[in-house]
Amino acid sequence: MVYSQPAAVRPPPDNMMGMSMTDNVLGIDVGGSSIKAGVVDVGAGQMVGELISAPTPRPATPDAMMPVIAALAARLPDAKGRIGLAFPAVVKHGRARTAANVDHAWIGADGGALVRRTLNRPALFLNDADAAGLAEMRFGAGRGENGTVIMLTFGTGIGTALFTGGHLFPNSELGHMELNGMDAEKWASAHVKTVQGLDWEGWIERVNVYLERMHAMFWPDLFILGGAISERFADFAPLLRSEARIRPAQFAGQAGVIGAAIAAVEANA
Repeated sequence: MVYSQPAAVRPPPDNMMGMSMTDNVLGIDVGGSSIKAGVVDVGAGQMVGELISAPTPRPATPDAMMPVIAALAARLPDAKGRIGLAFPAVVKHGRARTAANVDHAWIGADGGALVRRTLNRPALFLNDADAAGLAEMRFGAGRGENGTVIMLTFGTGIGTALFTGGHLFPNSELGHMELNGMDAEKWASAHVKTVQGLDWEGWIERVNVYLERMHAMFWPDLFILGGAISERFADFAPLLRSEARIRPAQFAGQAGVIGAAIAAVEANA
């Protein structure tokens, strides 16, 4: 395993070059256990103020989730206009096609339309790991990288975002790759570490098997490890093994919120 510092920052896309410090956009990141939200300065690629959160409702249906999102938005009045909503699902043409760690009532739902109806504001709906990867590639651990990069977010599940030449291949969902007869995320997610009481060595050995399988399939130049657990990177970094370079996500648990806001602006949602 080779740990390295990020390369020089890649310039933002043309439609972000003219953005000012006042371009504050609301980013929302839905997870299996919590919904996070924050105001993002999309020109600088950073949070403005604190990251706030609320528990993901049970059951996590669209009808149950919209009031939670509305309450979070009400606590962040400085963000005006468009909203980015990152969600744990394959998103095609604005609709959820899967429902990982949320209620299956989301399948077929138009997430952007639900947010627009709830908050009367334009919104973009996208895969949560794709959002996190976008934040890291634009402003974080992947900036300046033009090879093949795989962003992995370890949380309730395992989210993945695949980039080559700086371009995203959306909805990769490689956390659902078969590993030991089950979804990889059912064996190697941060949630599994907690539930099974695994120590760092026991959990990272599982992560290493997953990285090895991913490397055999895609031969990436760089893995970026994200999710809140990446804040503990120094505790487990010496245990990691991979032919590819490995870096911790710069934005950790904030990446989905930041990336959702950036995606909303880039898509002119």
